[in-house]
Amino acid sequence: MDIFQFTRELIEVESTTWNEGGAGRWLRDYLSDQGFAVETQEVGDGRFNVFAKFGDPVVTFSSHMDTVPPYIGFREDDKNIYGRGACDAKGVIAAQVFAAQKLRDEGHKDFGMLYVVGEEDGSDGALKANELPNHNRFLINGEPTESKQAIATKGALRVVIEASGKTAHAAYPEFGESAIEKLIDILQDIRQADWPTDPLLGATTYNIGTITGGRKPNVVPDFASSELMFRTVQPPDELYKLICERVGNRALVKRGFSIVPVHCQTVDCGQHIPTGVMRFGTDIPCLTNWGTPLLYGPGSIHDAHTSHEYIAKEDLVSAVDTYAAMAKTLLATD
Repeated sequence: MDIFQFTRELIEVESTTWNEGGAGRWLRDYLSDQGFAVETQEVGDGRFNVFAKFGDPVVTFSSHMDTVPPYIGFREDDKNIYGRGACDAKGVIAAQVFAAQKLRDEGHKDFGMLYVVGEEDGSDGALKANELPNHNRFLINGEPTESKQAIATKGALRVVIEASGKTAHAAYPEFGESAIEKLIDILQDIRQADWPTDPLLGATTYNIGTITGGRKPNVVPDFASSELMFRTVQPPDELYKLICERVGNRALVKRGFSIVPVHCQTVDCGQHIPTGVMRFGTDIPCLTNWGTPLLYGPGSIHDAHTSHEYIAKEDLVSAVDTYAAMAKTLLATD
């Protein structure tokens, strides 16, 4: 099949996080049929990572099989391929797989492909993959970077803020304590705070992702909570401390998943590849045993996680040559 057919078939396998088994089986079977040595690594509940190799890898392509919900089926026109995962990151996987086939057909060896589950919700697949024994020296991670080589990525920190109060009849709010109003005040303080900045990575940003609380309109709410996601420019421990200081004793701050900011290597592979800083996180901080990280991929993060997610066909084809050129340069490194 050609790269467009590969992308179409992989997109048509629904693989939202925690339901990646079908995509893993599809990739395992395809890569085995293409003559690569393939092993799988159980992550749990029918979910598994896929590691394919040709020789003993010193350069490995990597990306993730899972997508955010909801599932969106495949469609295409003359210029683009649409659907959930088109750019994040099934199109990326397609470009890497066809680059690997190109390398093999040109007589190269000692490279691999690592495709993991769970990147969109905690990176449990990458953490498990970090236990795999390997001699790898360079990890070319794939995410939609607008066909730029990343020089750095921000980290991430999830927190849940839980406020408590006291119920009362809503006609007499003075006899209760509103957890929702308390939470609103805290979130407003977070919005107004001057969070850390970095000369390269820029400003710390955040997203107030969910707000829940209360029982009924006629009851003063005794509980309220909010989930927030920070994109960090410093170690998550330091930012978590700042958040706790900002909240004080007004609420409980629970720490969730976090990853550190990463500085990536770039490679001069004979092509003019622009560089840039990526404000999103990746699996790279969880794959520390796989060598020096690089980050590159076709498609834009601005189209990921949207109802119109797509990847341009010309970018997909171009990425095959770029991935292959990057790998050949790294394979030739002493």
